[in-house]
Amino acid sequence: MPAEPHRAAGRRFAVVRCLASVLALTVMATGPTHAQDKGTLNPVPLPPLAHPDDPATPAKELSARKLTPVPMQARAIGTYVRGCLAGAVALPVNGQTWQVMRLSRNRNWGHPDLIKFLERLADKVPKVAGWPGLLVGDVAQPRGAPMLTGHTSHQIGLDADVWLTPMPNRELSREEREEMSATDMVAENKLDVDRTRWTPQHGAVIKAAALDPVVDRIFVNAAIKKALCREAGTDRAWLSKVRPWWGHNYHFHVRIRCPADSPDCHGQPPVQAGDACGAELAYWFKDSVLHPLPSPPSKPKPPIKVADLPAACRQVLMAP
Repeated sequence: MPAEPHRAAGRRFAVVRCLASVLALTVMATGPTHAQDKGTLNPVPLPPLAHPDDPATPAKELSARKLTPVPMQARAIGTYVRGCLAGAVALPVNGQTWQVMRLSRNRNWGHPDLIKFLERLADKVPKVAGWPGLLVGDVAQPRGAPMLTGHTSHQIGLDADVWLTPMPNRELSREEREEMSATDMVAENKLDVDRTRWTPQHGAVIKAAALDPVVDRIFVNAAIKKALCREAGTDRAWLSKVRPWWGHNYHFHVRIRCPADSPDCHGQPPVQAGDACGAELAYWFKDSVLHPLPSPPSKPKPPIKVADLPAACRQVLMAP
């Protein structure tokens, strides 16, 4: 398993089409795909697969067609990048201190431990940062597993994207939740944060997340890690959980550790002690990393099949 998540596609939150239309570009099933209203809470199902039991069917084709969780005991199964989720619960789309974005994606599901963490973090935000609350992006699908678009991780209900845009002090419309863009916090030269946008409050929110004992890692752009290192002062132990990774200009990615109720969950090795603000961070600002030379197109990797997932995932994905 990779030590860090792969680069997620489409880091700039552009205008998002309704889910069924987007998925129609990538599904291999036949038949028409129905349109949806922007911000719908009732996604229209994709056309049924002709042969869902076919071993060659990509797991993402099955998971995308499951609009509700499987009624089993909550369990994260497998790894962050190859697994599934039983007994998922939804983060309510509106809370006193949070709002869920991109509702048509139906990706506000997670393991109960992650949902409790998000609610707990959101409740802290007004106190530590003075924000009204959080805007929450993708969490997981109702049954986890690979997604048709976007992420490589977020498969077992233990990953969540939190926008670096404060929640406004009003309820966003469904259309705003689909089309509103998150704020890019990184300067154009990629060497630091944009100081006209970045504030100490952003750092306070990330620190509050890192201090939660269930959190295993937080992924941010290297420029954001640089700002956190500069501004942390003498209380620095929490910085070990904050890891630089490509993208993540607009949000931070929280990953919690495997829950006690999930023996088939396989996490990552613990992060090393220390603030990780030295040579490890400097690597990300090498010119060869910031401006890599173009590489020849590579052959796309074959999609993950159900047979490639832990055996328990077949029951999760095939259940009605």
